[in-house]
Amino acid sequence: MTATSALNLVELSKINGSFEDASPEDIVRWADATFGDELVFTASFEDAVLVDIVATAAPTARVVLLDTQYLFAETEWFAEELRRRYSLNLGIERPLAHVVPDNLWQTDVEGCCQIRKVEPLQRALLGKAAWITGVRRVDAPTRATAPIVSWDAGRQLVKINPLATFTDEQMATYELLHDLPRNPLVARGYSSIGCWPCTNPVAPGEDRRAGRWTGKAKLECGLHA
Repeated sequence: MTATSALNLVELSKINGSFEDASPEDIVRWADATFGDELVFTASFEDAVLVDIVATAAPTARVVLLDTQYLFAETEWFAEELRRRYSLNLGIERPLAHVVPDNLWQTDVEGCCQIRKVEPLQRALLGKAAWITGVRRVDAPTRATAPIVSWDAGRQLVKINPLATFTDEQMATYELLHDLPRNPLVARGYSSIGCWPCTNPVAPGEDRRAGRWTGKAKLECGLHA
């Protein structure tokens, strides 16, 4: 089954609208039932909320971490903790062999993201019909109208954002109710966590993504363009 044969754009639009008030768990169950082994979930391991939901609602789903060569040690530790906790079907997608740690992030941040995030994601999605992400509308102005279910024309698959409508308060409540572990960086002021050269803590009252690419006119790495 392929995404295009299973669903057309009109059907996706109707499904998207029907999910505005649905729980993330129900959205993930729908995705698992619809796409099966053609479903992939990319996790940044910034938090454990969507990992917990996917592990419960779609326990055999492929989970992918993009290893950019510049992940925080805390993020790598957290990913391993959650892999063991949930017995995740976790895969690590790395840059191509010729890409080695360098200082490109200092001179060409877009190029750095391209070879360390965008290109590896393309490989992670090969042969897949649907992609689950952790995108939320409150994350950034660029995500304010993010649909829950949509057709990603560039990658030719269905993109699913089960947490699109979740607020920061709902995230915190879910973590508390489910007694979820937290990425250690959160307690140190990191509200949005990416690669260490381009991620800083944020001050109280600042936008939650103010610590990403500080001082640059950049809000996205290219994964969700």
